Amino acid sequence: MVHLLASKPILDQLGRSCSDTNTYPDSEYIARAKLSLADSWYDEGGTASLAEAENEYNDFKTFFPNMPEAAEAQLKIANIHYQQMELPDRDYTHAMRAEEEYRNLITEFPDSKLVPEAKRRLLQVQEVIATREFEVGKFYYLRQSYPAAIARLKTLVDRYPLYSKADEALYLLGESYEGEITMLRARPVKDEAAKARMIDDFTKKAAEAYSRILTRYPLMDRADDARLRLVDLKQPIPKPTKAEVAQNKAEMASRHETPMLTKVRHTFAKHPDVSGAPSKGEPSLVDTQPMSATEVVQEASRAAMGGGTNDSHSLAVETVGTGAPGENQAAPRSDAPAAADANAASAPAPPAAQPDPNELKNDANAAPDPNELKPNVSADSQAAAPPPQQVNEIQSGQTSSSSTAASSSSDDQQTASDSDISSSKPKKKKGLQKLNPF
Repeated sequence: MVHLLASKPILDQLGRSCSDTNTYPDSEYIARAKLSLADSWYDEGGTASLAEAENEYNDFKTFFPNMPEAAEAQLKIANIHYQQMELPDRDYTHAMRAEEEYRNLITEFPDSKLVPEAKRRLLQVQEVIATREFEVGKFYYLRQSYPAAIARLKTLVDRYPLYSKADEALYLLGESYEGEITMLRARPVKDEAAKARMIDDFTKKAAEAYSRILTRYPLMDRADDARLRLVDLKQPIPKPTKAEVAQNKAEMASRHETPMLTKVRHTFAKHPDVSGAPSKGEPSLVDTQPMSATEVVQEASRAAMGGGTNDSHSLAVETVGTGAPGENQAAPRSDAPAAADANAASAPAPPAAQPDPNELKNDANAAPDPNELKPNVSADSQAAAPPPQQVNEIQSGQTSSSSTAASSSSDDQQTASDSDISSSKPKKKKGLQKLNPF
């Protein structure tokens, strides 16, 4: 209470100082005064004070966009919404605003030293938004509203690939496609061919979801389940590369394991738990086009029609002539051989081309011209010279850094073996060890 009473006059004084900029329009302290006023509102806290701080920071960016403190003002704006984020199943307005503001900082000030902090916070914000989308997709999946579940889950995995439960989202996506197959087989349909095409399309999309788990998240929990589903669907089982295994391992290692008691506390907390967000990796800066349930149904309808385009039903019309047939001329037939053009046959032949008297002749038997200039070189030097040595050619006894980089890149693109995947997987706790948070 004392802090509030003491800070109120200071804020009023700063407000009067900043509003009276016409007295000293060229003063170097104007920028400092506006930034100090915004920081005072920011430190004050509370919904109303944070709203005032955001307005002051926006004004500072408007009037002083080239100052180094502009990036700091943008970070404070994003932090204002970050501090007011709620649980994923509550209002997500501040989470969406925080994502937008952190992205603005990364794109507007790419050379700022605050970019790493903004990326770390952005990954945490996207973890909260992705959790909300996952819960909505899971809600539709459990109620067998598969088109809505497919739309939510596919948008999630395409937009936030670093989500801590991305493998679970992909697995539910494949299960949703398989649910559509089950419902389609139980439904009586007159056109069995269209039904078979829809089943093939859903099977292909389910296999793509399961295959993405094995290639993008080979070390996560749903990898073994995805492999079994591909076996049941009689689809090929892909193998991840060593680079993909290393990438997934680094992402999992950068996440913090939350103890059980902390998880219980976060259940009753107002702010969301962001410990599952990775501290490594590049956050998504551009949102992909979201998919709707209507588009899922339309894609299934196009697959039932055999591709969905009207090109297969259209007829190609070829123009064979114009005007009415001539007198005593037989009607044209489609199976008749192509006849030569009558006008072309009756036209006189073009005259033969006359030789140009001024054209240069290349007579091999002609005598050499005694006045022709000859290069002043010997006969031995006129022989074919050896090709010049290539600049990029690797000499014997020398090594090339580019070849070393290429070999390391090829090693990363090699398919990882089962032993590489099993050795990279984290050890799972058994029995009562699951209760041990350490």
